[in-house]
Amino acid sequence: MSNITKTLRKLREAKGLSQEKLARLADVANNTIIKIEAGKNQNPTLETLKKVAQALGVSVDDLIK
Repeated sequence: MSNITKTLRKLREAKGLSQEKLARLADVANNTIIKIEAGKNQNPTLETLKKVAQALGVSVDDLIK
């Protein structure tokens, strides 16, 4: 499991967000969030990372560390 996989799940759960709700807030497909958290998408695009980080209120660096 990559760092982004664990970090994304941890941050999302800390905010009390479902995968679906985070996807809506980030304006990305629900499947995108599911795949990243499942480790099936180890290299999401920078654009996706920016959207997800913004929706979580963190920096991209926080998301990928």
